[in-house]
Amino acid sequence: MPTIAVDKAGLFKALGQDYTTEEFDQLCFDFGIELDEDTSLSQRPVVNGKQEPAQLKIEIPANRYDMLCFEGISLMLNIFLGKRTSPDYRLVAPPKGELQVIHVNKETARIRPFITGAVLRNIKFTKERYDSFIALQDKLHQNLARQRSLVAIGTHDLDTIEGPFSYEALPPGKIQFVPLNQTRSMTGAELMKFYEGDRNLSKYLPIIRDSPVYPVIYDSKRTVCSLPPIINGNHSKITLNTKNVFIDMTATDRTKLDICINIVVSMFSQYTEDPFTVEPVKIVSPHNHQSRESPDLTPRETQAEISYINDCCGLSLTPSDICALLKRMSYTASPSRASPDLIDVQVPPTRADVLHQADIMEDVAIAYGFNRLPRSFPSQSGTIAQPLMVNKLSDIVRMEAAMAGWSEVMPLILCSHDENFAWLNRKDDGNTAVRLANPKTAEYQVVRTTLLPGLLKTIRENKHHGVPMKIFEVSDVVFKDVGLERKSRNERHFAAAWYGKSSGFEIVHGLMDRVMLMLKSAFVIGEEGLKSKGVEEAAYWIDEVDDPTFFEGHAAAIHVRIDGKEQVIGVFGILHPTVLEKFELRYPVSTLEMNIEVFL
Repeated sequence: MPTIAVDKAGLFKALGQDYTTEEFDQLCFDFGIELDEDTSLSQRPVVNGKQEPAQLKIEIPANRYDMLCFEGISLMLNIFLGKRTSPDYRLVAPPKGELQVIHVNKETARIRPFITGAVLRNIKFTKERYDSFIALQDKLHQNLARQRSLVAIGTHDLDTIEGPFSYEALPPGKIQFVPLNQTRSMTGAELMKFYEGDRNLSKYLPIIRDSPVYPVIYDSKRTVCSLPPIINGNHSKITLNTKNVFIDMTATDRTKLDICINIVVSMFSQYTEDPFTVEPVKIVSPHNHQSRESPDLTPRETQAEISYINDCCGLSLTPSDICALLKRMSYTASPSRASPDLIDVQVPPTRADVLHQADIMEDVAIAYGFNRLPRSFPSQSGTIAQPLMVNKLSDIVRMEAAMAGWSEVMPLILCSHDENFAWLNRKDDGNTAVRLANPKTAEYQVVRTTLLPGLLKTIRENKHHGVPMKIFEVSDVVFKDVGLERKSRNERHFAAAWYGKSSGFEIVHGLMDRVMLMLKSAFVIGEEGLKSKGVEEAAYWIDEVDDPTFFEGHAAAIHVRIDGKEQVIGVFGILHPTVLEKFELRYPVSTLEMNIEVFL
């Protein structure tokens, strides 16, 4: 979780009172954050003859992006303490009535397709506010933006540039400007070489360095504002004297983009002349249907069940009680007219972490006080646990194999490409295995499509043990599936391997028969909710199969008929000598592998 360092005196001034370390630690606990360190209790360094001011280092939950700065922490704690109400964030028109416009070139789809923007008009910076403004951007870059790969933030002095702006993607040689805090103009290619040795910026260069085009933002006079996600232009850099801030953000993820822009403008709009007002920017992007006015600070409307909240917390709160507690957590809530068991909740634009009524319930518990919640026996719960069918099925197979005298192993899910294909005498058609884009070692190149490599490597590393060796695994393999949104799917397999001086074919066959018998009986009696139409009348048989992984004439495919549908679910046999040679095994090995998800 991120740790935020804030000025102790400044925070206590914003909260309107001083706290002892113990009192503030308790306040943090009550709100669900943690005081990591109070530097006033230790020796602080002396800089330029002056001791560094005392700081409070506060650990923030990873989902609370709105508390990654001094402004967010002080605002949320003041609302929690009842010293102020939740802000009413408003979008306002600019003084001249015309919004700033960003025109998006369709070529940007090749590199960073999304952009948004906003203007903070008549903002007043102090050194502390300026430092916090920069620090918030850094924290967002490190956490939510995944080192700028998902979102990059740029801030500019609007009085030094002039709209409308254009967001383009150009070859590196056609981009030329003076980078932030530099004096020499550089092309995009020169800039990459210049910052290769920079401790801070070098880690961001690979994001776009190998692309044929770089993203760039120009103003109406073709002045470069920024080269995202690397650096801003020096021409428009903000200072303590900046009055109007133009914010641009580019991204590869639209959701993260909207969260970041809302967090930045919400936290620092409190310093504008008219507090908590933001000037929107018009995005013109017809090629990808992203034209809009940004940001959208409208609270999200949702509902939560009163009975659910009370059951989870062990309380008997009335709708008005719950609404009052949610007000302390910066929500706006009221009893619903649709049902007496519902409350209507408005989620502020800063709370992107609220996805379900469970999140609302958690905030009710925080506002009520965790230490005040009634203690009850675990049987009193608002949740009902039940195993997933695939996990229950796996446990049955696991138990039967173990009771038959086999030992369970748990190898890694990643393996080398050769282990998954060539060493098993199998060919890769390019549409089966999920490859890692940038594997660190040759040992971890693909996500396994079979459990056999893991079993065989386990035997190889344990050859010093006595034989016979009987091991099994029940776990997932992964296949490409372009028809799904995530382009891949998991499949639960059961696999076993016998290693000994004899082939062990009949022993592996017996294990398969035992597992199939017990799977059928488990469905017949409906063990712990297992349901699958047709399994009670299922049948299975084996046929000889020609599989290059196995010794010729010593392999069989496992066929099943479930609900009238016949399919092959696995194969078992004696491994081919070339497979044994690749895995450095001296004795014969018989293996079994089957897909158990077909029974669900």
